Amino acid sequence: MQNKVVVLGTGGTIAGSATSAQDGVGYVAGALSVAELLQALPGLDAAGIEAESLCRIDSKDMSHAVWRALAQRVAAHLERPEVAGMVVTHGTDTLEETAYFLHRVLGPAKPVVLTAAMRPASALSADGPQNLFDAITIARMGGVNGARGVVAVLAGTVHGAAALRKQNSYRVDAFDSGDAGPLARLEEGRLRSFRPWPDEPGIGLASIEPDAAGWPAVDVVASHAGVRAAAVDGLVAAGAQGLVVAGTGNGTIHVALEAALRRAEAAGVTVWRSTRCAYGAVVGAPDGAFSAAGSLGPWQARIELMLRLLQKRAGPARGA
Repeated sequence: MQNKVVVLGTGGTIAGSATSAQDGVGYVAGALSVAELLQALPGLDAAGIEAESLCRIDSKDMSHAVWRALAQRVAAHLERPEVAGMVVTHGTDTLEETAYFLHRVLGPAKPVVLTAAMRPASALSADGPQNLFDAITIARMGGVNGARGVVAVLAGTVHGAAALRKQNSYRVDAFDSGDAGPLARLEEGRLRSFRPWPDEPGIGLASIEPDAAGWPAVDVVASHAGVRAAAVDGLVAAGAQGLVVAGTGNGTIHVALEAALRRAEAAGVTVWRSTRCAYGAVVGAPDGAFSAAGSLGPWQARIELMLRLLQKRAGPARGA
């Protein structure tokens, strides 16, 4: 019977602590353990909940090595027949990136619910406890109502990993799902669904090299008025194998930047164009244009390109 939920901690503001309850920015991220976070949830049925700490970092410092270790631990727990789903506590800064990475690598048939907080645990009105409670509620739905895949729950709203965006730097309702809209909302513990849960297969851990330091270097550059193209030449010289352009509007690129990107492409670097706009997608393909990232934002497009380069390196045998 699937009745267990594993809560895996990585740090972040949700586990942050400040010297004053009035201080919402001068805190130490990841100060509290997962067990301490769970103890702060009144009314939680702790039966069947397991707590495990992977790391205690500020998510602005997230690394590829932590991503791979996280994917391994999540996959290992999901293989256990008694586990209904998982919760990953995380910082908000790179939450959308970690969520997309896990979504593309694992594509799990059980729910993997990422949650976070905009206020530290020591704040007067911390948002972390409710977010964590909601995440556990969703994780326990594994096998029920179609709940599956990598999602995030914050401020009572459930977002799919592929559409998740951080849109505000300070408010507790900092996330949305862009044009796609949220998957569901939790209302007094009940789920109101709007669209299907994620159901795409992942590429598998076999496609992800054990040594994250050797993963293809993919960087994001932005197009803007007066842009200097020297940054592109510098990244190529430093070993970039892929570049994602956060273009203006519909993925348009300044003429000076485009010239440098053409040089990069001629040198064997894969170039994708995305948009720096919060909503919308890169639509159409003018003659000679760089490949479009579609509805992916620049940060998710960077991960997608990196994974495709890894798959290409792995070949059919390992990437199957």
